[in-house]
Amino acid sequence: MEKQSYVYLLASRRYGTLYIGVTSDLIRRVWQHREGLADGFTRKYGVKILVWYETHYDIVEAITREKQIKKWNRKWKIELIQKANPLWSDLYPGIV
Repeated sequence: MEKQSYVYLLASRRYGTLYIGVTSDLIRRVWQHREGLADGFTRKYGVKILVWYETHYDIVEAITREKQIKKWNRKWKIELIQKANPLWSDLYPGIV
């Protein structure tokens, strides 16, 4: 069985600042963002709410998808979130 990888979007609030990342351990990585242990952008801008993620079974595929979404304009990223999570609920409690 291959290890799962995840592409995820965090937000500071509904329609707030967005951050996209990729990880092989979604629970641990989101926890790091939430606790302010991830240096840089997410800590500086308070981006802590998991609003979207997708699972991949190939890390190369996940990295490719992350790079693809990073190039998208903000409107497309918001539409991606809205389609899966229209209330911008924090998905973290549902994955722990």
